[in-house]
Amino acid sequence: MITLKNFRIVALAEATSFLILLVASVLKRTTDTDLVPIMGPVHGALFVAYVALAVLLRPEQRWDTKTFVLILVGAVVPFGGYVVDRWLTSSSRSTATP
Repeated sequence: MITLKNFRIVALAEATSFLILLVASVLKRTTDTDLVPIMGPVHGALFVAYVALAVLLRPEQRWDTKTFVLILVGAVVPFGGYVVDRWLTSSSRSTATP
């Protein structure tokens, strides 16, 4: 079952893998360390999972087009997944009924 919690976990993992891939790219050019062949596919799989989960959750979460596009932009901007996770956490708390 696809839940918002699962999406948030994937968003954090995707954002972290993106940052590691960026560091790996710098290391590849400045040292003899090449982690890009490892991190590239890992990040790619997490990116695809992020987008797929966002598409599947959109109807259930009733995200309008603007919200949905901003969530997708979160996958391509460094730290974007962290921002999306934070926003989802804060919006879930504010809309929850006591």
